Amino acid sequence: MPMENDQLKKIVEGALLAAGRSLDIGHLQQLFDIDQVPEKDQLLAVIDDIDAECSDRGFELKRTGSGYRIQVRQELSPWINRLWEEKPKKYSRALLETLALIAYRQPLTRGDIEEVRGVSVSSEIIKTLLEREWIRAVGHRDVPGRPALYATTREFLDYFSLSSLDQLPPLNDIRDIDDINPSLTLDMSARKQSDKEVGDASVAAAETEEAGVGSRPDDNDNIEINSPSSDWQH
Repeated sequence: MPMENDQLKKIVEGALLAAGRSLDIGHLQQLFDIDQVPEKDQLLAVIDDIDAECSDRGFELKRTGSGYRIQVRQELSPWINRLWEEKPKKYSRALLETLALIAYRQPLTRGDIEEVRGVSVSSEIIKTLLEREWIRAVGHRDVPGRPALYATTREFLDYFSLSSLDQLPPLNDIRDIDDINPSLTLDMSARKQSDKEVGDASVAAAETEEAGVGSRPDDNDNIEINSPSSDWQH
């Protein structure tokens, strides 16, 4: 028996608030008994209603690479960040430049990045980006040594509140790479606090999705790409 839209909207809104992460249509459908699973179009209509109702609130509904999430508005970060005693980590210019190069010109090898930047890329930078799950190895270039090719992930899209790479701002609009740091501050602090509150039971149920989000290579010669992970629902 189909559920009334008002009740469905409350369930979807509550799920997005409680999850502390992005949920796609498939995740939302799994909340219901088999005889009450809402159609995709019905869920999308409810999501649109929630989005409209958030227009004058301190939070917003955002579409990300992994689905939809409710988050605090970025412009409120100067006040909301005071909730956390520990200041969020600022990332080095070298790390941000490396991440930007991978995002805009992926897939790239470490050598490609070093050639563009003109300096070596430390192993710690690559390690940090991998640990944050902002990048992953998607294959190897078919040259001596078979260096790994790196591309961005859904986690990258989620942290930067993007639904696809097409939403990246033109490079000319990024006047200072250090301007990226403030955009990380609020989301990472909120996510850290959410992880503490959710507890072990929620963590076990909320597996992180780490499939690649596509690539835009300038040169596909001599590249071997791993098989992509299964598609996800939007």
